[in-house]
Amino acid sequence: MAKRKVVLTYPPEQVDKPITYHLVKDFDLVINILRAEIREEETGRMVLEIEGDEEKIEQGLKFLRNRSIDVQEAARDILLDEEKCVDCGACTAVCLPKALHLNTGTWKLEFDKEKCIFCELCARSCPLKIIEVAF
Repeated sequence: MAKRKVVLTYPPEQVDKPITYHLVKDFDLVINILRAEIREEETGRMVLEIEGDEEKIEQGLKFLRNRSIDVQEAARDILLDEEKCVDCGACTAVCLPKALHLNTGTWKLEFDKEKCIFCELCARSCPLKIIEVAF
């Protein structure tokens, strides 16, 4: 079983369609909605964790693209300015899935994008405001 996190951007004419239903029923995928901002007659955005057979995932993503839904890998939405980071660890205290952690060997901040659920707590807790969740 493969697992991927993707960001979907819906055009206004697609926000009222049962897109996630089709991913489950037609492609036998397990989906977990990590975050969503969808309003009628507006562009919508959703972060999904998709699990299933790699070929079925690709077919499901193709289905989305054929309906004019933009599909991007989710990690592109987390921006951490590593040059300005002082590795204070404040963000690690609020990161429940432990996507952000301090390496005990180097005392440098590390980010594991696979664990991130885009909750934005890290961005709010950063005293330097150098973590951005572009969503």
